[in-house]
Amino acid sequence: MVGLTACSSDSDSPGAGSSGAPSAAAAASIKVVASTNVWGDLASSVGGAKVQVTSIITSPDADPHEYEASTRNQLSLAEATVVIENGGGYDDFIDRMLKGAKNSSATVLNAVTISGKKAAGGAELNEHVWYDFPTVAKVVDQLEQSYAKADPGSAATFQQNADALKQKLAGLEQQEATLKQKYDGRPAAITEPVPLYMLDAIGLQNKTPAAFSEAIEEDSDVPAKVLNDTLALYSGRQVKVLAYNAQTTGPETEKVLAAAKQNNIPVVPVTETLPAGKDYVGWMSGTLDALGTALGQ
Repeated sequence: MVGLTACSSDSDSPGAGSSGAPSAAAAASIKVVASTNVWGDLASSVGGAKVQVTSIITSPDADPHEYEASTRNQLSLAEATVVIENGGGYDDFIDRMLKGAKNSSATVLNAVTISGKKAAGGAELNEHVWYDFPTVAKVVDQLEQSYAKADPGSAATFQQNADALKQKLAGLEQQEATLKQKYDGRPAAITEPVPLYMLDAIGLQNKTPAAFSEAIEEDSDVPAKVLNDTLALYSGRQVKVLAYNAQTTGPETEKVLAAAKQNNIPVVPVTETLPAGKDYVGWMSGTLDALGTALGQ
């Protein structure tokens, strides 16, 4: 990613902390810190009014790979009962900050570890597991259990919230299955591996050279031949859709975007943080709808 700076704010989801002196209920709630507002929204959905969630990265201009700790977030982690991080090298700042905060009692949930996913075939692990709904369901279960341990009297509430959320996740999986029935095997392209779990679930075949998407993800130069091979996907109309990471832009991705538009290849923007005014389920459902519309053209 290029030219990004991190910021911090409390999650706006239900259960997030508010400014000013906390109420008695807020003071008694479970304090949760999430590395990004994606996991923060899910943490709030499971905990409801019983949790106070701080999401460290909420801005689309923030790069978890390059985040540097702030005093405010260090304090939040020092006081946290539950911490949820993505893992897989995506947000290593959480582990560094937790060590600095000397909070060894917090329950730390690592989504990649919970997923059980491993790198295979010599390829690097795709750490963007929030685009994989079975993984998200596993994380929801772990959130429920962690909250119930911290507040046993509210265990039934946490279970009810988790069950409702997992039912919505099942609906998202059904959306994927419906798209797969129609578009299984269709060729697609990406700029980064961010949405690959979703594309794989739909049965789309990623045609982007690995050297291109890896270079973009690592913010390194794309070799000229690799860029030419990538652009040929669009000039030759070899793909049906481009899933474009709107939060990572640079000369190479802009050339890809322009090539897709010039050749009437539909573009579906994807992001790494929760868009303003959206919850996780609405965000993912909207992305699936956009993919369906694009593939139907």
